[in-house]
Amino acid sequence: MTLIEHGDPESVVPPTSADPVKPAARQEPEPFGPGSLMWDSFGMYTSMLAGNSAFILQVMHPSIGTVVDQLSSFRTDPVGRAVRSFTSVQTWIYGGRTAIEEGKRLREMHKPLSAVDENGVRHHALSAEPWAWVHLTGFYAASAAARYFSLEPWEEHEQQTFDEFMRLGRILQVPERMLPPTIADYWTYFNDMVENTLIPHRTAYHVLDGMEEVPPTVPAALHPVLKPLSLSVGRLGRLIITGTLPPVAREKLGLTWTAADERKLRVIGRTIARTTPFLPERVRYMPIAYKARVAARAQQNLEHALETRPL
Repeated sequence: MTLIEHGDPESVVPPTSADPVKPAARQEPEPFGPGSLMWDSFGMYTSMLAGNSAFILQVMHPSIGTVVDQLSSFRTDPVGRAVRSFTSVQTWIYGGRTAIEEGKRLREMHKPLSAVDENGVRHHALSAEPWAWVHLTGFYAASAAARYFSLEPWEEHEQQTFDEFMRLGRILQVPERMLPPTIADYWTYFNDMVENTLIPHRTAYHVLDGMEEVPPTVPAALHPVLKPLSLSVGRLGRLIITGTLPPVAREKLGLTWTAADERKLRVIGRTIARTTPFLPERVRYMPIAYKARVAARAQQNLEHALETRPL
């Protein structure tokens, strides 16, 4: 996860509804736990499916694309970068109090980052707009994943998902003024960003073009063996990214999307949605998420045993 900024940190405020209710002061957010939608969904491997389109939306932001282009290891170590990113994401949801510290660590880690683009504009980490944009693209990805990879109606969970994303934004120390107060405000802000701020940044093309390549960290002797697999996985990933991007972003990148592509993605999505629930929990969830869920159940069982012990 790479967060970067451009310009005055105080200068950008998302559109909001009239007279939003604002807290007097920010309190330290509560970590997530059992019972939240995040707890049940964010640690699943399938959550990565629409997450890649969120990354493309992020690097289409001029500031984010510039800093990722110059400072990220996504070219030299794409697998390692992905592992570190998803480990951090799992920590936000399943880390308990460690999630709060992870949010602070990310802020500190990005403080020294800066890069100059081809127009001579310097981009610095931690200004409000790009820092918030990285986070806010996640709610879009969740809505896209629900459309294609879930059998449950999105409308039944949309409000709770939105509320939990705003809570996650506070864990990640997104400025309060950058968190839209309502779902309607979110979509107004999101659509405006896609239409008027995002650009066909070269970093987005680098990510898309590299999807079908064998990772550079793989020994050269294995490339001929792994090339067919990389091509297959990369083409599937590119199909999912293209289909789950907003049409305006897709058009800016010059990506084509046909009715046949849509049907193909729908079939793939339904297949994933129908088969995933039958997989063992250890297979459905990433390691930290799985261990956290097992530990939470053990704690609940212990508490129940203590509450019902003979006295």
